[in-house]
Amino acid sequence: MREYVLRHRVTFDETNVVGNVYFAHYLHWQGHCREAFLADHAPGVLGEVRRGELALATVSCAMEFFAECFALDEIEVAMTLRGRRGNRVEMDYEFRRGGRLVARGGQVVSCLRRTADGVLPVRVPEELAAALAPFEKESVS
Repeated sequence: MREYVLRHRVTFDETNVVGNVYFAHYLHWQGHCREAFLADHAPGVLGEVRRGELALATVSCAMEFFAECFALDEIEVAMTLRGRRGNRVEMDYEFRRGGRLVARGGQVVSCLRRTADGVLPVRVPEELAAALAPFEKESVS
C-alpha cells in the first residue's frame, strides 16, 4: 500500500482566536489532497470535472483529532484508498506533523455524470480506478 502525500504549511488565517488550527480546515485539506491527486494521477478525470461532465460529490466525511496544530506548522496529509464500490470511492487520511499523527479522517466520494435529466451515478472512471489501485489498503471490488 502506498500513500499519496500532500505537504501543507499552516497559515495564520487557518487558525482561530486561540491560535490553533480551526477544525474545518482539516476537512478542507482532505479536498486539497484529493484534487492534487487528480492533477498528478488522473488529469483526464480532472478535465471532465472542469468541463462539468463529471461530478465528484463528497457524500460523507469524518475527522478525529489527537493534537493541536498551529500557524506555520508543516503538515503532511497522507491519503490512502479504503475501498471502491460501484460509483463510490472511500479514502482515509492521516495528518502528521514531524512524523507524529495529529489527526485522522476519511471521506466517501460519489461519481456522478451530468445529463439533461440531472446527475446520475456512474461507475468510477477507468482512469481514476487505475490511478487509485496502487493506493488501496486491501482488495476492493
